[in-house]
Amino acid sequence: MTDQSRPAAGYPATGYPAPQPAGYSNAGNAYPYAVPPQTNPPYYNQNPYYAQPYDNRRALLRRIFAIIIATFIIAGTIAFITWLILRPHLPEVRIDSFSVSNLNLSSSPSLITGNWDVRFTVRNPNKKINLYYDVVNAYAYYQGEELSDTTLAPFSQGKKVETQGRATLAASSKFIDKWVIDGINGEKSRGGSVNFNVRMLSRVQFKAGFWWARRRYVRVYCGDLIVGFGSNGNSGNLTSGVRQCKVG
Repeated sequence: MTDQSRPAAGYPATGYPAPQPAGYSNAGNAYPYAVPPQTNPPYYNQNPYYAQPYDNRRALLRRIFAIIIATFIIAGTIAFITWLILRPHLPEVRIDSFSVSNLNLSSSPSLITGNWDVRFTVRNPNKKINLYYDVVNAYAYYQGEELSDTTLAPFSQGKKVETQGRATLAASSKFIDKWVIDGINGEKSRGGSVNFNVRMLSRVQFKAGFWWARRRYVRVYCGDLIVGFGSNGNSGNLTSGVRQCKVG
């Protein structure tokens, strides 16, 4: 009687490989199971189309950053060398004379009428640079309150050149704050003089040969312009002498 629990002759038991015949070598196929292990990496790792675009983008970005950095370094070096050679300086401004005429003040309402005449000198201190003044605006102030303004004609300056200019400012029944009226009247009553100031704003371009710098706004402040008024109290002239202005 045959034992059914035992495998038939020539067949392996469950979970074990069949015995190999004599003289058979299993050195080249050491894996004993039906499905061999996967020896190759996944397809997407082998495919060059997945890796090359990413590497190319990184290389391109590195080149772009390198070009930008090199451009800034070269431009900064050129600008620094140019500055060392040319040594650009801002213009110098002084007030030669300053007068007020036909000054009338009204308290109710607060109105001012008058004329301010400014004569000034602009000097180009540069030895290698010409200056071009495209726009020149002048303003007359009492403390921080603007009284009048005007626009002057454009002009240019050669190297180490002085240019005389004149600004005539006028106000006709211009409304201003009451504290300005009180302040001017108070100074006139105490000492017969009033402290005004003049400000200028100009767009200036620097040029040396083929080199042009970008236009810059130059601000001029001329303070402590003390005007002594006569007996009529409506007209006066500068009593503090020539005043050097601050330029920035």
